[in-house]
This record gives sequence, structure tokens and C-alpha cells, in this order.
Amino acid sequence: MSLPALALPGQLLGPSSKYTSGPGTYLHASNIYASRSGQPAATNTTSKSHLNKPTLTITRLSSNSATASLGPVSERINNTNALPKVGDVVLGRVTRCTMKQVNVGIVVVVGAEGKEGLLVEGSVCAHEIQGVVRKEDVRATEKEKVDVGEGFRVGDVIRAVVISLGDQSNYYLTTAKNELGVILTKSENGNTMYPINWKEFMDPITTETETRKVAKPL
Repeated sequence: MSLPALALPGQLLGPSSKYTSGPGTYLHASNIYASRSGQPAATNTTSKSHLNKPTLTITRLSSNSATASLGPVSERINNTNALPKVGDVVLGRVTRCTMKQVNVGIVVVVGAEGKEGLLVEGSVCAHEIQGVVRKEDVRATEKEKVDVGEGFRVGDVIRAVVISLGDQSNYYLTTAKNELGVILTKSENGNTMYPINWKEFMDPITTETETRKVAKPL
């Protein structure tokens, strides 16, 4: 598989048999995934410890540099404060959690679900757009048993879908699909964690686990 022009957190980049994991990526179950949004690159190394395998890295993209950094695909990545539409996949950062909802600052409007070329067509928002995941929209089953505090923490990066334009101040979002939920999070010790199942992330340094509503890696 070839590397995408733009990688999103949690996106599969390639097998560990072909690459080694570098900055901006993480290794899980013999595959390498993106741990942040940006432009992936495979760099050859002379280190014997890497067995001559290229090292995968992700160059972070800011809203000001996204268009310039993507080169030929810059026309497909809009650096504007685009407004999401119902059905759009969005990426956002959790800003507040209560017993009834999760407040999210939307930073990327990826595009419509299932759209061909989804991962390289989208808009990096110039300013955060406010969204909300209500308790009943966290997952599709056993909604009455949902504990918002166990599924999300402030600072988590999530993948969600817009289900309603909501009120005047917030878009209504859902994470009630396997591929939706938390895609990037840090442990209480400040280490970037990786998913080990549908409801837990693990700290690679301490091996401690924390519960989340885990998004299935793309």
C-alpha cells in the first residue's frame, strides 16, 4: 500500500515488516498507525537496528501551513473555516465532559461518509467550530448504560459524524459506529497511548490502561 498524501490520527500507514515507527506514528499489532494529522514520509536509514527498513514519520500540519505543505494535493485541502454538513465526518478535540454530553472543538471537516478519497479531501478549520456529542449519541447499543466520563477525557481527539445542525451554538455529533470515537489520547502521565481493544487505550511506557470509546483504526 502506498502512503496517503494526508494522514489522520489512527489511520493505518503500513506493516511493521516494511517500515519502522518514527515521530508522529505508533506501532500496534504489527502495523504502524498515524498518531497525529500531517504529511507522512518514509525515510531510509543506515541504522543496523532498523534492518534497512524506511522509517515512517508524520510532519505536523498547522492550519496556516496545511495548504503549502501538501504540494500537489493542496487544491484538495481547503484552509478555510468551512461549515460542516449533516453526514460529514469531522475531527475535533474534547474541551469539556459532563454527565450528559461531550463538548468538542471541531478542527477538521473531513467530508462525507464513504466518499472516495475521503482521507485527502477536507478542510482544516481556521477556527474551532463547536459541537456536542450527547450521551444518547455516544454508542448505538445500551445507551442507558453509557458513562460519558469513561468514554472521553478533555484533550482527546475524536472522529465523529454530524447528525444535526443543532442549535445556534453547537453542531450535534455522533460516535455511535465502530470507526467513530477517540483516535488520539494521552495518559494521565502525559504519554501518547495506543488502542488495545474497543474500549481501552494503553500507555506504552507504564503499560497502564485507560477506558475510552475507541475508534476502530481506518
